[in-house]
Amino acid sequence: MKIIEGGVTAAAGFEAAGAEAAIKYQNRKDMAMVYSRKPCKAAGVFTSNVVKAAPVMWDKEVVAHSPYVQAVVVNSGIANACTGTQGYECCRKTADRAAELLDLSADAVLVASTGVIGSQIPVDRILAGVDKLVQDKKDTIEAGTMAAEAIMTTDTVSKQAAVQIELDGRTVTVGGMCKGSGMIHPNMCTMLGFVTTDIAISKELLQEALSEDVVDTFNMVSVDGDTSTNDTLVVLANGMAGNREIMSKDENYYKFTEALHYVNQTLAKKMAGDGEGATTLFETRVIHAATKADARRLSKSVIGSSLCKTAVYGNDANFGRFLCALGYSGVKFDPEKVSLYFENGEKSMLIYENGVAADYSEEEASKILASPEVRVLVDMHTGDAEATAWGCDFSYDYVKINADYRS
Repeated sequence: MKIIEGGVTAAAGFEAAGAEAAIKYQNRKDMAMVYSRKPCKAAGVFTSNVVKAAPVMWDKEVVAHSPYVQAVVVNSGIANACTGTQGYECCRKTADRAAELLDLSADAVLVASTGVIGSQIPVDRILAGVDKLVQDKKDTIEAGTMAAEAIMTTDTVSKQAAVQIELDGRTVTVGGMCKGSGMIHPNMCTMLGFVTTDIAISKELLQEALSEDVVDTFNMVSVDGDTSTNDTLVVLANGMAGNREIMSKDENYYKFTEALHYVNQTLAKKMAGDGEGATTLFETRVIHAATKADARRLSKSVIGSSLCKTAVYGNDANFGRFLCALGYSGVKFDPEKVSLYFENGEKSMLIYENGVAADYSEEEASKILASPEVRVLVDMHTGDAEATAWGCDFSYDYVKINADYRS
C-alpha cells in the first residue's frame, strides 16, 4: 500500500469542485461536488439518530435502490434537518438540477448537508451553486482540496487521505474527504465522509466492506457525545482501474479492505483531532480485553468522558477519572488487574496497576498530557482483544463555539 497526495479526485475518473453559494456563510466556499465520469457502485452508512435530515433520507433511498450513482452535491452552513416536506423537496430539486446539467438520472445524484438544524436552505442559491460546480469541476488535486474546504463548518482544517494498491497488475486508488468538528459521536456510522475509488467490485461486497470497517474507524470517534442528524459516509466505486471485478472475499478483496481502512481511519483521526476548541488528539487503546466488544466499549467510554477530556486539557494526571470511565462503561472487570499508562509517542509511563497508583512523577505525567497527541493505554489482563478510540480534549473554546453557533 502506497500513501499518496490527494483526496476524492485521486482515483481515476473522479472530478470535484468547491464554490461560494452564500447558503449561510459569506465570502467562503460552502458547496462542493464530486462527480465520476463513469457510473459508480455505491455503498453508504448513515446516522442512527431517529431525527434524520432530509438528505439522509434521500441518500438512503438512492444507495439502496438506484442502479448506480455518479454525482454528489454537498452544502455547508445549513443542515436541512427538521425541515419537513420542504426540506426533502430541496433535495429533489438539487438532484434534478445536477442531473439535468450532467445528463444523468436524478436518482444517480446524492445530496448532503451540514450546519444549523431547523433552517430551510434557500433553493435558488443552492441551484445556482450547482450551476457553478458543474462548470468548475476538474480532476486535479487542487479541485479535490477545494471540495474538502467547501464542506467545512467549524472545522479548522480540511481533511483528506488517499492510498494506492496493486490488484491484477493494475493500480487501484482509494481516496476520500470528510468534515466534522462538533456534534461528533457517530453511531451508524455534524460528520460527512465521501470516499472514491476506481476499483471494480460488486455493490454487495462494497457495502459489506464499508459496514464492517466503520465499526472500528468512524464509530470509534467522539468529540462531544452528540450523534448528528446528518451523519453520512458513502463510498463510490467506478471500476476504471480495470482490475478483475471482485465478486468474492478473495485476496484482492482483503487488499481493498486494508486500503479502505487506512483512508477511513486516517480521516476519523483527523476529525477527532480537529474537534471544536480542541488542543489535543486524545486516543485510548484498550488491550488484552475479554472480547472485541468489551475493548470497543471501554475505549469509547474513556474518550467520551467529559472529565477525562478536561483532565487532558488541563494536563492533570488524575488517573481516577480514567478508571471511573472504564468502570461505568458497562463492561465487567476486576479493577485490581488493570494497568494504565500515559503515552505521547515518545514516552510511556505506568500510572496505575494492581489496584493502586504506580510510583510515577506527577510532573512528567503532566508533560505527557501536554503533548499534541496523547494516548491512554489500558491493559485489562483478561484476554486477547483490543480496540482504539479517538477523541479530543475539552477546552473553554468548545463552550464559546457552541454557545455562539447560530449567531
